[in-house]
Amino acid sequence: MSGRILLVEDDGAIATVIIAALEDEGFQIDRCASIADRNRLLDAGEYLVMCTDVMLEDGDGLASMHEVKSRAPDMPVIVLSAQNTLDTAVRASDSEAFEYFPKPFDLDELVQAVRQAAGQRSKTAAAPEMEGDGMPLVGRSQAMQGVYRMITRVLRNDLTVLVTGESGTGKELVAEAIHELGSRRTGPFVAVNAGAIPADLIESELFGHEKGAFTGAIAQAIGKFEQANGGTLFLDEIGDMPAEAQTRLLRALQSGQIRRVGGRQEIAVDVRIIAATNRDLAPMIAAGNFREDLFYRLNVVPIELPPLRERREDIEVLSQHFLAQAAEDGLPRRQLAPEAVEMLEARNWRGNVRELRNVVYRLALMARDDLIDSASMSDIIGAETQPGGEGAPSGFAGALDQWLAENNPQNGALYHSALAAFEKPLIEHALAETGGNQLRASKLLGINRNTLRKRIGDLEIEPDRFTRPL
Repeated sequence: MSGRILLVEDDGAIATVIIAALEDEGFQIDRCASIADRNRLLDAGEYLVMCTDVMLEDGDGLASMHEVKSRAPDMPVIVLSAQNTLDTAVRASDSEAFEYFPKPFDLDELVQAVRQAAGQRSKTAAAPEMEGDGMPLVGRSQAMQGVYRMITRVLRNDLTVLVTGESGTGKELVAEAIHELGSRRTGPFVAVNAGAIPADLIESELFGHEKGAFTGAIAQAIGKFEQANGGTLFLDEIGDMPAEAQTRLLRALQSGQIRRVGGRQEIAVDVRIIAATNRDLAPMIAAGNFREDLFYRLNVVPIELPPLRERREDIEVLSQHFLAQAAEDGLPRRQLAPEAVEMLEARNWRGNVRELRNVVYRLALMARDDLIDSASMSDIIGAETQPGGEGAPSGFAGALDQWLAENNPQNGALYHSALAAFEKPLIEHALAETGGNQLRASKLLGINRNTLRKRIGDLEIEPDRFTRPL
């Protein structure tokens, strides 16, 4: 493919690599490093595609994108940025960018995007203007870049989204971001936790009920679907939804209509669905506990959130963000010393971002000084580091963390796998502590002596080797 490409990039090393790759594709490249030179080149000639950095020598390339559109309204723009935040990704989307690449990016993906943009030369749909720059998601790690890009791709449509990730990773924040930044932000955002509602009430909660539909239904009630009409319905913990409710949910998604419990009238609803789960739905489908057709209906656009242990470089900025939130909530304004940040970055964070927020709020509340140092950190939350590293945590919790990291048991097998892994060493520890005395070992463990004797036999433990000489 041939044609002229405008590259606006002030980093000479990055520009050299991009130019070489695009020239290998047959393109002719003009390169500049400032907004002024960019505008001069656009006034002087026509380009198939423009690739531009955000922070340039003389200003913000995205903030001046209207100058580009006035000069070349049909030219696709590909944005490259080291400002790897959700705000930057959304601004790129709002500027009608053809594609957004956070640095560092895959060069082959960039070349492919340039080829596609050069062949298409079509303007994307206009995006609504955004108000304010406060973003619900925080972090610039590489692990979050794919999340930001996926969010921006669903803002201008109503495709159903399935958000997956461990508990505490921020799945509801993703749903709120899609709603607040998208075309439905003027409508309601209604969240419902499918795992927190009793099975016999979930259909009424979702679809509403008519008066007299069941015992206690003393008046008509509007369900979550109707409450979310014109906006977004967030179905959290969708993996815990009972089978009958799954069937009715599937019917509602297929038809765009719902029927209240005890009612006969079909009611049309205009709702965008965003679902979330911390469970692996594949084995649940195989076991018949989750409908496969419902999964495919929900999993139109999957977004997987990384656990905090895979984005440790975000812990400092997240901590600063939560300290600022704590101050807004009336707690003392605190700062973290560098060694305190290092201690936070070394922790396990089994509860992910939610646990980090709670810890930061506790630090803000209980610290005696405005600057939180390592001593304050140890006094308030204790010292802990990631499993397997230097200074790995001791005790059962640390051993369990390390075992989980190394074995990764599948859903449905975690409890029995963990018991099998830890019961034998636990009993051996009790026997060692008591010199092989099974009566004392049973008391230490808090189990019946006969139970201990049976487990010793089942686990093929040799109690004699723990007997101490008299």
